[in-house]
Amino acid sequence: MLALLFPGQGAQDVGMGRDVYAASPAAREAFDAADAALGFSLSRLCFEGPEDELVRTEVQQPAILATSVALLRALQERCVPAPAFVAGHSLGEYTALVASGALAFDDAVRLVHARGRFMQEAVPQGRGAMAAILGLAPEAVAGACEGVRQQSGRIVAVANFNSPAQTVVAGEAAAVELVCSRALQEGAKRAIPLPVSAPFHCELMAPAAEKLAPELGRVRFQDAQPPVVCNVEAAPVQSGSRFPALLERQVTAPVRFTEMVERMVELGVRRVLEVGPGRVLTGLVARIARGVERSNLSSWSELPAAAAFAAGAGD
Repeated sequence: MLALLFPGQGAQDVGMGRDVYAASPAAREAFDAADAALGFSLSRLCFEGPEDELVRTEVQQPAILATSVALLRALQERCVPAPAFVAGHSLGEYTALVASGALAFDDAVRLVHARGRFMQEAVPQGRGAMAAILGLAPEAVAGACEGVRQQSGRIVAVANFNSPAQTVVAGEAAAVELVCSRALQEGAKRAIPLPVSAPFHCELMAPAAEKLAPELGRVRFQDAQPPVVCNVEAAPVQSGSRFPALLERQVTAPVRFTEMVERMVELGVRRVLEVGPGRVLTGLVARIARGVERSNLSSWSELPAAAAFAAGAGD
């Protein structure tokens, strides 16, 4: 049984999607549709940069979405079997919704463009921070966050449960620094500050969630086929009526990626194909479920192998 995974913010790279745009009519159509939906050349920023423009949150989010969907459309041109489940990491959940038929691509592009802008505007520059804690149990990291909150009165929480050995925290910069120090004292191997523009997936993002809610309410969501394993619940969701509330909650809630993968394995998934720029998610899957076969599709040159992988995924 096959699942498709779609990456989130941080996977961008100048030049992404250029080769598949040149080679695949379906990919070209996706990028052209994204440009039309936004009213500017998102594709040019993906292909040519500059990097300082591409990394802006409100550009980066639709750019990764568009590249991932373009690669997916190129894969679908090969008439590969449909996956049993789709899932994405944070931003990647919007790509998963497009892949499942629950969300129209042009609506998704406009939504994540707005989402990125709202998230960037929610917290003044320098107030928030994020850090990856490596080599400490997620429960211990969550405990460190709670301890710092109680002692300092500052906001900090787990943002991403990425794997049993990698947990990302987000919140006020001083509180994140305190959590890092406490985690190291408790045996963490490393605590790495992340080069992000805002503290995602914590309550500091509440203003962004409030602004996103009416935008989600203006979009029509269909039932998902295949089901989308959602970040907030770490469980498959099919009902289109549920997605707006889940996406609003996702802005402030942690990404439960470890549980998402474990749930898919429980449901019979034995292969995962990451579709989009980068290879972060397949690396995390290797640490969560070692027996699951993994492959990537991030460029045109990888398409034949990815199509063969997907076609052989039947149980």
